[in-house]
Amino acid sequence: MRRKINKQAVVLVALHVLLLFYSLSGIFSKNAAYQPFLSLSFILLYGGMLVVLFVYAIGWQQIIKRMPLTVAFANKAVTVVWGMVWGVIFFGETVNFQMAIGALMVISGIVIYSIADGKQLKQTSDQGIEDES
Repeated sequence: MRRKINKQAVVLVALHVLLLFYSLSGIFSKNAAYQPFLSLSFILLYGGMLVVLFVYAIGWQQIIKRMPLTVAFANKAVTVVWGMVWGVIFFGETVNFQMAIGALMVISGIVIYSIADGKQLKQTSDQGIEDES
């Protein structure tokens, strides 16, 4: 028996993978800033950042074809959390209590907005079915 895959869930997961990938541009740009201007390492890191942004731009267009822009844009705030994670992993930064609370607020906001938007979409689709009867 085949399981039916929720297409919206697949698009949402794809969005978050894309946003994770997009957040990598910060790693490239921050590392490039530590290199001598126009050195080979600077050019490679800066070029890596441009590649990430190019792939992200193409992916973003594909995502917003498949979901409302408001939902996609609301989820973009998760890059703040990824920035904190990359800061800890790659740059030895520390996360203080206020930053953790801020990250929880960002995630809570995304969840609340997504739940509210999902209810609104369901109501709209239910009304559309009633109007056609």
